[in-house]
Amino acid sequence: MPDTQSYRRPVWPVTVWALTRTVLLLSAFKVVVVPGPDVTSDVSVIYRGWYEVLRTGTYPLSDVTWQYPPGAALAVGAPALLPFLGYAAAFFVLVCLCDAAVLALLLRAARRPGGSARGGWVWVAGVPLLGTTAYARYDLMVTAVAVAALLAGAAGPRLMGALAAFGALLKVWPALLLVGTPRGAVTRRSWAAAAVTGLLLLLAACVTMPGALAFLTFQRDRGTEVESLGALVFQVARHFGWSGTVLFSYGSVEFAGPYVPLVSAAALALAALALVWLLLWRLRARTATDRTADAALTAVLLFTTTSRVISPQYTLWLVGLAAVCLVGRTSVMACPAYLVLAATAVTQLEFPLLFSEVVAGTPLGIALLFVRNGLLVAATLIACRRLWRATVPGARAEPVAPVSAASAGHRRASAR
Repeated sequence: MPDTQSYRRPVWPVTVWALTRTVLLLSAFKVVVVPGPDVTSDVSVIYRGWYEVLRTGTYPLSDVTWQYPPGAALAVGAPALLPFLGYAAAFFVLVCLCDAAVLALLLRAARRPGGSARGGWVWVAGVPLLGTTAYARYDLMVTAVAVAALLAGAAGPRLMGALAAFGALLKVWPALLLVGTPRGAVTRRSWAAAAVTGLLLLLAACVTMPGALAFLTFQRDRGTEVESLGALVFQVARHFGWSGTVLFSYGSVEFAGPYVPLVSAAALALAALALVWLLLWRLRARTATDRTADAALTAVLLFTTTSRVISPQYTLWLVGLAAVCLVGRTSVMACPAYLVLAATAVTQLEFPLLFSEVVAGTPLGIALLFVRNGLLVAATLIACRRLWRATVPGARAEPVAPVSAASAGHRRASAR
Protein backbone atom coordinates (compact mmCIF):
# COMPACT_ATOMS: atom_id res chain seq x y z
CA MET A 1 0.00 0.00 0.00
CA PRO A 2 1.23 3.54 -0.71
CA ASP A 3 2.86 5.12 2.29
CA THR A 4 5.63 7.69 2.00
CA GLN A 5 4.45 9.33 -1.21
CA SER A 6 0.80 9.53 -0.18
CA TYR A 7 1.92 10.85 3.19
CA ARG A 8 3.68 13.71 1.40
CA ARG A 9 0.90 14.12 -1.16
CA PRO A 10 -2.51 13.53 0.43
CA VAL A 11 -3.98 14.50 -2.93
CA TRP A 12 -3.68 10.86 -4.02
CA PRO A 13 -5.81 9.23 -1.32
CA VAL A 14 -8.25 12.13 -1.58
CA THR A 15 -8.49 11.70 -5.35
CA VAL A 16 -9.05 7.95 -5.14
CA TRP A 17 -11.59 8.53 -2.37
CA ALA A 18 -13.49 11.03 -4.53
CA LEU A 19 -13.58 8.69 -7.52
CA THR A 20 -14.70 5.62 -5.59
CA ARG A 21 -17.30 7.52 -3.56
CA THR A 22 -18.75 9.02 -6.72
CA VAL A 23 -19.37 5.49 -7.92
CA LEU A 24 -20.94 4.57 -4.56
CA LEU A 25 -23.27 7.57 -4.67
CA LEU A 26 -24.24 6.81 -8.27
CA SER A 27 -25.12 3.25 -7.26
CA ALA A 28 -27.02 4.46 -4.17
CA PHE A 29 -29.05 6.83 -6.37
CA LYS A 30 -29.51 3.94 -8.86
CA VAL A 31 -27.80 5.75 -11.69
CA VAL A 32 -25.51 2.72 -11.76
CA VAL A 33 -27.47 -0.50 -11.25
CA VAL A 34 -25.81 -3.22 -9.18
CA PRO A 35 -26.95 -6.84 -9.69
CA GLY A 36 -28.76 -8.56 -6.85
CA PRO A 37 -31.37 -7.33 -4.36
CA ASP A 38 -31.90 -3.60 -3.92
CA VAL A 39 -29.87 -2.81 -0.81
CA THR A 40 -31.09 0.80 -0.72
CA SER A 41 -34.62 -0.28 0.19
CA ASP A 42 -33.56 -0.44 3.83
CA VAL A 43 -33.19 3.33 3.71
CA SER A 44 -36.17 4.25 1.54
CA VAL A 45 -38.58 1.81 3.20
CA ILE A 46 -37.40 0.55 6.62
CA TYR A 47 -35.44 3.57 7.87
CA ARG A 48 -38.04 5.93 6.47
CA GLY A 49 -40.77 3.97 8.25
CA TRP A 50 -38.90 4.16 11.54
CA TYR A 51 -38.35 7.86 11.00
CA GLU A 52 -42.09 8.44 10.64
CA VAL A 53 -42.72 6.53 13.89
CA LEU A 54 -39.96 8.40 15.74
CA ARG A 55 -41.51 11.69 14.68
CA THR A 56 -44.60 10.78 16.74
CA GLY A 57 -42.47 10.73 19.91
CA THR A 58 -42.02 6.99 20.43
CA TYR A 59 -39.65 4.22 19.41
CA PRO A 60 -41.01 1.52 17.02
CA LEU A 61 -42.44 -0.64 19.80
CA SER A 62 -44.39 -2.97 17.53
CA ASP A 63 -41.61 -3.53 14.97
CA VAL A 64 -39.35 -6.47 15.81
CA THR A 65 -36.83 -5.29 13.20
CA TRP A 66 -35.99 -2.35 15.48
CA GLN A 67 -33.05 -4.00 17.22
CA TYR A 68 -30.88 -0.98 17.93
CA PRO A 69 -30.09 1.01 21.08
CA PRO A 70 -31.92 4.31 21.59
CA GLY A 71 -29.20 6.48 20.06
CA ALA A 72 -29.96 4.92 16.68
CA ALA A 73 -32.90 7.31 16.53
CA LEU A 74 -30.39 10.11 15.90
CA ALA A 75 -28.94 8.33 12.86
CA VAL A 76 -32.36 7.40 11.48
CA GLY A 77 -33.61 10.93 12.04
CA ALA A 78 -30.49 12.65 10.69
CA PRO A 79 -31.91 13.18 7.16
CA ALA A 80 -34.21 15.79 8.70
CA LEU A 81 -31.14 18.04 8.64
CA LEU A 82 -31.43 18.14 4.83
CA PRO A 83 -35.21 18.19 4.24
CA PHE A 84 -34.85 19.70 0.76
CA LEU A 85 -33.22 16.48 -0.54
CA GLY A 86 -35.82 13.95 0.48
CA TYR A 87 -35.22 11.23 3.07
CA ALA A 88 -33.16 8.67 1.12
CA ALA A 89 -31.06 11.22 -0.77
CA ALA A 90 -30.31 13.11 2.45
CA PHE A 91 -29.28 9.87 4.15
CA PHE A 92 -26.82 8.96 1.39
CA VAL A 93 -25.31 12.46 1.42
CA LEU A 94 -24.88 12.41 5.20
CA VAL A 95 -23.20 9.00 5.09
CA CYS A 96 -20.83 10.32 2.41
CA LEU A 97 -19.99 13.30 4.63
CA CYS A 98 -19.21 10.94 7.51
CA ASP A 99 -17.04 8.92 5.13
CA ALA A 100 -15.12 12.10 4.21
CA ALA A 101 -14.76 13.02 7.89
CA VAL A 102 -13.15 9.65 8.63
CA LEU A 103 -10.62 10.12 5.85
CA ALA A 104 -9.82 13.64 7.07
CA LEU A 105 -9.24 12.34 10.61
CA LEU A 106 -6.97 9.55 9.37
CA LEU A 107 -4.93 11.84 7.11
CA ARG A 108 -4.54 14.30 9.98
CA ALA A 109 -3.37 11.50 12.27
CA ALA A 110 -0.90 10.37 9.59
CA ARG A 111 0.85 13.73 9.87
CA ARG A 112 1.67 13.21 13.53
CA PRO A 113 5.09 11.90 14.56
CA GLY A 114 4.97 8.14 14.10
CA GLY A 115 1.99 8.39 11.77
CA SER A 116 1.51 6.38 8.60
CA ALA A 117 -0.64 6.84 5.49
CA ARG A 118 -1.50 3.13 5.52
CA GLY A 119 -4.54 3.83 7.68
CA GLY A 120 -5.97 6.32 5.20
CA TRP A 121 -5.48 3.89 2.32
CA VAL A 122 -7.18 1.08 4.25
CA TRP A 123 -10.24 3.30 4.61
CA VAL A 124 -10.12 4.54 1.01
CA ALA A 125 -10.00 0.94 -0.26
CA GLY A 126 -12.14 -0.80 2.33
CA VAL A 127 -15.43 1.09 2.03
CA PRO A 128 -15.97 0.58 -1.73
CA LEU A 129 -15.03 -3.09 -1.36
CA LEU A 130 -18.38 -3.49 0.41
CA GLY A 131 -20.23 -1.78 -2.42
CA THR A 132 -23.51 0.12 -2.17
CA THR A 133 -24.31 -1.49 1.18
CA ALA A 134 -21.73 0.80 2.76
CA TYR A 135 -23.91 3.82 2.01
CA ALA A 136 -27.27 2.10 2.54
CA ARG A 137 -26.85 1.42 6.28
CA TYR A 138 -26.09 3.74 9.18
CA ASP A 139 -23.07 1.68 10.30
CA LEU A 140 -20.64 4.03 8.56
CA MET A 141 -21.91 6.85 10.79
CA VAL A 142 -21.22 4.74 13.87
CA THR A 143 -17.78 3.82 12.56
CA ALA A 144 -16.99 7.52 12.12
CA VAL A 145 -17.73 8.09 15.82
CA ALA A 146 -15.55 5.10 16.75
CA VAL A 147 -12.64 6.32 14.62
CA ALA A 148 -12.88 9.78 16.20
CA ALA A 149 -12.88 8.21 19.66
CA LEU A 150 -9.78 6.09 19.04
CA LEU A 151 -7.88 8.95 17.42
CA ALA A 152 -8.64 11.14 20.44
CA GLY A 153 -6.66 8.51 22.33
CA ALA A 154 -4.56 9.05 25.40
CA ALA A 155 -4.23 12.76 24.60
CA GLY A 156 -7.97 13.20 25.14
CA PRO A 157 -9.17 10.32 27.33
CA ARG A 158 -12.38 12.03 28.44
CA LEU A 159 -13.33 12.81 24.84
CA MET A 160 -12.46 9.24 23.86
CA GLY A 161 -14.71 7.88 26.61
CA ALA A 162 -17.59 10.21 25.77
CA LEU A 163 -17.44 9.34 22.07
CA ALA A 164 -17.23 5.61 22.83
CA ALA A 165 -20.34 5.88 24.98
CA PHE A 166 -22.16 7.86 22.32
CA GLY A 167 -21.18 5.24 19.75
CA ALA A 168 -22.41 2.46 22.05
CA LEU A 169 -25.80 4.21 22.26
CA LEU A 170 -25.85 4.18 18.46
CA LYS A 171 -24.96 0.49 17.98
CA VAL A 172 -23.47 -1.12 21.12
CA TRP A 173 -20.13 -2.36 19.71
CA PRO A 174 -18.17 0.89 20.30
CA ALA A 175 -18.32 0.02 24.01
CA LEU A 176 -15.43 -2.34 23.20
CA LEU A 177 -13.19 0.56 22.16
CA LEU A 178 -12.01 1.12 25.73
CA VAL A 179 -10.97 -2.45 26.49
CA GLY A 180 -7.30 -1.69 25.78
CA THR A 181 -6.83 1.78 27.25
CA PRO A 182 -3.51 2.25 29.09
CA ARG A 183 -3.66 1.59 32.82
CA GLY A 184 -3.81 4.52 35.20
CA ALA A 185 -5.15 7.98 34.51
CA VAL A 186 -6.15 7.31 30.90
CA THR A 187 -8.33 4.34 31.88
CA ARG A 188 -9.86 6.12 34.86
CA ARG A 189 -10.73 9.24 32.90
CA SER A 190 -11.95 7.52 29.73
CA TRP A 191 -14.03 4.89 31.54
CA ALA A 192 -15.53 7.47 33.90
CA ALA A 193 -16.41 9.76 30.99
CA ALA A 194 -17.96 6.82 29.14
CA ALA A 195 -20.03 5.78 32.15
CA VAL A 196 -21.33 9.29 32.84
CA THR A 197 -22.04 10.05 29.19
CA GLY A 198 -23.71 6.71 28.57
CA LEU A 199 -25.94 6.94 31.65
CA LEU A 200 -27.00 10.50 30.89
CA LEU A 201 -27.80 9.72 27.25
CA LEU A 202 -29.67 6.54 28.17
CA LEU A 203 -31.64 8.35 30.86
CA ALA A 204 -32.51 11.14 28.43
CA ALA A 205 -33.73 8.60 25.87
CA CYS A 206 -35.86 6.71 28.41
CA VAL A 207 -37.42 9.90 29.78
CA THR A 208 -38.18 11.59 26.47
CA MET A 209 -39.51 8.66 24.44
CA PRO A 210 -41.19 5.36 25.42
CA GLY A 211 -39.66 2.10 24.22
CA ALA A 212 -35.99 3.06 24.44
CA LEU A 213 -35.04 -0.43 25.68
CA ALA A 214 -37.42 -2.48 23.55
CA PHE A 215 -34.50 -3.47 21.31
CA LEU A 216 -33.14 -5.77 24.01
CA THR A 217 -36.05 -8.19 23.65
CA PHE A 218 -35.93 -8.14 19.86
CA GLN A 219 -32.18 -8.87 19.86
CA ARG A 220 -32.52 -11.68 22.38
CA ASP A 221 -35.01 -13.55 20.22
CA ARG A 222 -32.91 -13.57 17.06
CA GLY A 223 -31.74 -16.88 15.63
CA THR A 224 -28.83 -18.01 13.44
CA GLU A 225 -28.57 -15.85 10.34
CA VAL A 226 -27.60 -17.56 7.06
CA GLU A 227 -24.29 -15.67 6.69
CA SER A 228 -22.94 -16.32 10.20
CA LEU A 229 -20.21 -18.74 11.19
CA GLY A 230 -22.66 -21.08 12.89
CA ALA A 231 -24.89 -21.09 9.82
CA LEU A 232 -22.22 -23.04 7.93
CA VAL A 233 -23.34 -26.09 9.91
CA PHE A 234 -26.80 -25.89 8.37
CA GLN A 235 -25.59 -24.74 4.97
CA VAL A 236 -23.80 -28.07 4.69
CA ALA A 237 -26.28 -30.17 6.70
CA ARG A 238 -29.22 -29.45 4.41
CA HIS A 239 -27.34 -31.26 1.64
CA PHE A 240 -27.36 -34.36 3.87
CA GLY A 241 -31.01 -34.48 4.83
CA TRP A 242 -31.38 -31.81 7.51
CA SER A 243 -35.09 -30.98 7.65
CA GLY A 244 -34.89 -27.29 8.55
CA THR A 245 -35.63 -24.33 6.36
CA VAL A 246 -34.75 -20.71 5.69
CA LEU A 247 -37.11 -17.88 6.59
CA PHE A 248 -37.16 -14.11 6.95
CA SER A 249 -37.31 -13.29 10.65
CA TYR A 250 -36.38 -10.28 12.77
CA GLY A 251 -35.19 -8.37 9.74
CA SER A 252 -32.81 -10.99 8.36
CA VAL A 253 -32.75 -14.37 6.65
CA GLU A 254 -32.33 -17.05 9.32
CA PHE A 255 -32.34 -20.81 9.64
CA ALA A 256 -35.21 -22.49 11.43
CA GLY A 257 -35.50 -26.14 12.39
CA PRO A 258 -33.80 -28.88 14.42
CA TYR A 259 -30.62 -27.94 16.30
CA VAL A 260 -30.83 -24.23 15.39
CA PRO A 261 -31.34 -23.22 19.06
CA LEU A 262 -28.34 -25.38 19.98
CA VAL A 263 -26.07 -23.67 17.45
CA SER A 264 -27.36 -20.25 18.54
CA ALA A 265 -26.55 -21.16 22.14
CA ALA A 266 -23.09 -22.31 21.07
CA ALA A 267 -22.50 -18.92 19.44
CA LEU A 268 -23.43 -17.19 22.69
CA ALA A 269 -21.07 -19.52 24.56
CA LEU A 270 -18.24 -18.62 22.17
CA ALA A 271 -18.97 -14.93 22.75
CA ALA A 272 -18.76 -15.56 26.49
CA LEU A 273 -15.39 -17.28 26.02
CA ALA A 274 -14.25 -14.30 23.95
CA LEU A 275 -15.16 -12.03 26.86
CA VAL A 276 -13.22 -14.24 29.27
CA TRP A 277 -10.17 -14.10 27.00
CA LEU A 278 -10.36 -10.30 26.85
CA LEU A 279 -10.63 -10.04 30.63
CA LEU A 280 -7.65 -12.38 31.05
CA TRP A 281 -5.66 -10.36 28.53
CA ARG A 282 -6.54 -7.12 30.31
CA LEU A 283 -5.33 -8.55 33.63
CA ARG A 284 -2.10 -9.93 32.17
CA ALA A 285 -1.16 -7.15 29.76
CA ARG A 286 1.73 -4.87 30.66
CA THR A 287 3.17 -2.55 28.04
CA ALA A 288 4.55 0.94 27.70
CA THR A 289 3.06 1.27 24.21
CA ASP A 290 -0.53 2.37 23.78
CA ARG A 291 -2.37 -0.61 22.26
CA THR A 292 -5.89 0.82 22.52
CA ALA A 293 -6.62 0.57 18.78
CA ASP A 294 -5.06 -2.89 18.44
CA ALA A 295 -7.13 -4.15 21.38
CA ALA A 296 -10.30 -2.55 19.99
CA LEU A 297 -9.89 -4.28 16.62
CA THR A 298 -9.21 -7.60 18.33
CA ALA A 299 -12.25 -7.27 20.59
CA VAL A 300 -14.63 -6.34 17.78
CA LEU A 301 -13.25 -9.15 15.62
CA LEU A 302 -13.92 -11.61 18.44
CA PHE A 303 -17.52 -10.57 18.92
CA THR A 304 -18.25 -10.20 15.21
CA THR A 305 -16.95 -13.64 14.36
CA THR A 306 -18.80 -15.38 17.21
CA SER A 307 -22.08 -13.53 16.60
CA ARG A 308 -25.26 -15.31 15.55
CA VAL A 309 -25.56 -12.62 12.89
CA ILE A 310 -22.78 -11.37 10.60
CA SER A 311 -24.48 -8.79 8.43
CA PRO A 312 -22.44 -7.43 5.51
CA GLN A 313 -22.18 -3.93 7.00
CA TYR A 314 -20.40 -5.31 10.07
CA THR A 315 -17.21 -5.39 8.04
CA LEU A 316 -17.31 -1.58 7.97
CA TRP A 317 -16.64 -1.57 11.71
CA LEU A 318 -13.58 -3.71 11.16
CA VAL A 319 -12.32 -1.61 8.24
CA GLY A 320 -12.55 1.56 10.34
CA LEU A 321 -10.74 0.02 13.31
CA ALA A 322 -8.11 -1.53 11.04
CA ALA A 323 -7.51 1.90 9.51
CA VAL A 324 -6.93 3.44 12.94
CA CYS A 325 -4.50 0.65 13.83
CA LEU A 326 -2.45 1.11 10.67
CA VAL A 327 -2.31 4.89 10.99
CA GLY A 328 0.29 4.16 13.68
CA ARG A 329 3.61 2.55 12.78
CA THR A 330 3.85 0.51 16.00
CA SER A 331 0.66 -1.47 15.38
CA VAL A 332 0.97 -5.25 15.12
CA MET A 333 -2.35 -5.54 13.27
CA ALA A 334 -1.18 -5.24 9.65
CA CYS A 335 -1.96 -8.86 8.75
CA PRO A 336 -5.43 -8.87 10.39
CA ALA A 337 -6.17 -5.52 8.69
CA TYR A 338 -5.42 -6.89 5.23
CA LEU A 339 -7.43 -10.03 5.96
CA VAL A 340 -10.36 -7.76 6.91
CA LEU A 341 -10.05 -6.03 3.53
CA ALA A 342 -10.13 -9.38 1.77
CA ALA A 343 -13.16 -10.48 3.81
CA THR A 344 -14.93 -7.23 2.91
CA ALA A 345 -14.38 -7.86 -0.80
CA VAL A 346 -15.78 -11.38 -0.52
CA THR A 347 -18.71 -10.02 1.48
CA GLN A 348 -19.85 -7.92 -1.48
CA LEU A 349 -19.79 -11.07 -3.60
CA GLU A 350 -22.02 -12.99 -1.20
CA PHE A 351 -24.25 -9.96 -0.60
CA PRO A 352 -25.78 -8.59 -2.68
CA LEU A 353 -24.25 -9.97 -5.88
CA LEU A 354 -24.73 -13.69 -5.20
CA PHE A 355 -27.03 -13.65 -2.18
CA SER A 356 -29.53 -15.95 -3.88
CA GLU A 357 -26.78 -18.59 -4.00
CA VAL A 358 -26.15 -18.15 -0.28
CA VAL A 359 -29.84 -18.40 0.63
CA ALA A 360 -30.28 -21.47 -1.57
CA GLY A 361 -27.14 -23.07 -0.14
CA THR A 362 -25.60 -23.86 -3.51
CA PRO A 363 -21.95 -25.00 -3.63
CA LEU A 364 -20.95 -21.50 -4.81
CA GLY A 365 -22.86 -19.81 -1.98
CA ILE A 366 -21.36 -22.15 0.63
CA ALA A 367 -17.87 -21.63 -0.80
CA LEU A 368 -18.24 -17.85 -0.54
CA LEU A 369 -19.31 -18.13 3.10
CA PHE A 370 -16.43 -20.50 3.92
CA VAL A 371 -13.96 -18.04 2.39
CA ARG A 372 -15.44 -14.90 3.98
CA ASN A 373 -15.94 -16.42 7.42
CA GLY A 374 -12.60 -18.21 7.18
CA LEU A 375 -10.86 -14.89 6.55
CA LEU A 376 -12.62 -13.38 9.58
CA VAL A 377 -11.67 -16.32 11.79
CA ALA A 378 -8.06 -16.11 10.60
CA ALA A 379 -7.97 -12.36 11.24
CA THR A 380 -9.41 -12.92 14.73
CA LEU A 381 -6.95 -15.63 15.74
CA ILE A 382 -3.94 -13.75 14.37
CA ALA A 383 -5.07 -10.52 16.07
CA CYS A 384 -5.44 -12.32 19.42
CA ARG A 385 -2.03 -13.95 19.07
CA ARG A 386 -0.29 -10.73 18.09
CA LEU A 387 -1.96 -8.63 20.78
CA TRP A 388 -1.04 -11.17 23.45
CA ARG A 389 2.58 -11.43 22.32
CA ALA A 390 2.96 -7.67 22.07
CA THR A 391 1.65 -6.91 25.56
CA VAL A 392 1.86 -9.86 27.96
CA PRO A 393 5.15 -10.25 29.87
CA GLY A 394 7.02 -13.39 28.90
CA ALA A 395 5.31 -13.70 25.55
CA ARG A 396 7.51 -13.36 22.49
CA ALA A 397 7.08 -9.85 21.10
CA GLU A 398 5.57 -9.41 17.66
CA PRO A 399 7.89 -7.72 15.16
CA VAL A 400 6.97 -4.27 13.90
CA ALA A 401 7.71 -3.39 10.29
CA PRO A 402 10.92 -1.34 10.08
CA VAL A 403 10.68 2.29 9.06
CA SER A 404 12.79 3.31 6.07
CA ALA A 405 15.42 6.01 6.45
CA ALA A 406 13.53 8.33 4.10
CA SER A 407 10.30 7.83 6.00
CA ALA A 408 12.04 8.34 9.34
CA GLY A 409 13.58 11.57 8.08
CA HIS A 410 10.19 12.75 6.92
CA ARG A 411 8.71 11.99 10.33
CA ARG A 412 11.42 14.07 12.03
CA ALA A 413 10.72 16.91 9.62
CA SER A 414 6.98 16.76 10.30
CA ALA A 415 7.62 16.75 14.06
CA ARG A 416 9.40 20.09 13.64
